[in-house]
Amino acid sequence: MKVLVVGGAGYIGGAVTDLLLESGHEIRVFDTLLYEEAFRKPVPFFFGDVRDREALKPHLAWADVVVWLAALVGDGACALNPDIAETINQASVEWLAANYDGRIIFMSTCSVYGAQDKELDETSPTNPLSVYAATKLRSEKALEGKNAISFRLGTIYGVGDLFSRIRLDLVVNILVVRAFTTGRVKVFGGDQFRPLMHVKDAAMAVVQNLDTPHTGVFNLHRQNVRIIDLAYQVRNHFPDMTIELTEMSFQDARNYRVRSDKAVTAFGFHPRYSIDDGIEEVKALVSERRIRDLDNPRYTNQAFLAKFGPQLL
Repeated sequence: MKVLVVGGAGYIGGAVTDLLLESGHEIRVFDTLLYEEAFRKPVPFFFGDVRDREALKPHLAWADVVVWLAALVGDGACALNPDIAETINQASVEWLAANYDGRIIFMSTCSVYGAQDKELDETSPTNPLSVYAATKLRSEKALEGKNAISFRLGTIYGVGDLFSRIRLDLVVNILVVRAFTTGRVKVFGGDQFRPLMHVKDAAMAVVQNLDTPHTGVFNLHRQNVRIIDLAYQVRNHFPDMTIELTEMSFQDARNYRVRSDKAVTAFGFHPRYSIDDGIEEVKALVSERRIRDLDNPRYTNQAFLAKFGPQLL
């Protein structure tokens, strides 16, 4: 199949591209290299911005399947400029829905559920608490009635591939970095739940569904974990680490647990990589000094866009 990966140079895109290469599909990557300095994989690459419709059109005409990963990702990153976030995250997907009739695989987020106490499936009410979550939810709705599948991803962790920039602003990854650099992790509240999933498992779900008949919304996660329990799990890998628990005064009010039974039943979704796998991967990166500057803002969406966004966007 001819697969166009829009946003294929990013954190999830790197893992998706590797699996597509292994599976023998014909691939193109369309990406603006917002966080990257180069694209070095042996894949046809086309530099472009999803807001440039004319640049995108010929690649859509070529593709049997579009894997749409392009977005400003994260609550903080989108809050910096909500108008740009809405244009990139939502308006571009609405345009895609109106101008492309092939298979679409779209990455959404479990953040659309906001703060809820019960375990949530795809029929549960949504309650987006951020621009990021709201744009993803509206994009899901734009794809209704299309040959499109939308994955509501849990919080991603781990190392996806050898080339793409890793994110160090995701809860598992950042806890590992703090454990290594300071030997101390501060947890706000701690009772908040997050659904977690390895980046390679997210990529596997994409490749599994290139030509399936499944459409609509699917939750994807490995397990629901309380933040405080995650901190203790990280400490298992850093025995000298201390945990500081403080009262909940943090601006991130999200708290949700999800079920992924629909994906298990529909296409046999079974995550391969544990949280411990992800912790060990990131630990190896930092302990072997494979990341020279852990404080470099390029590894954190919000910090990078706060510094460079005005000139890049």
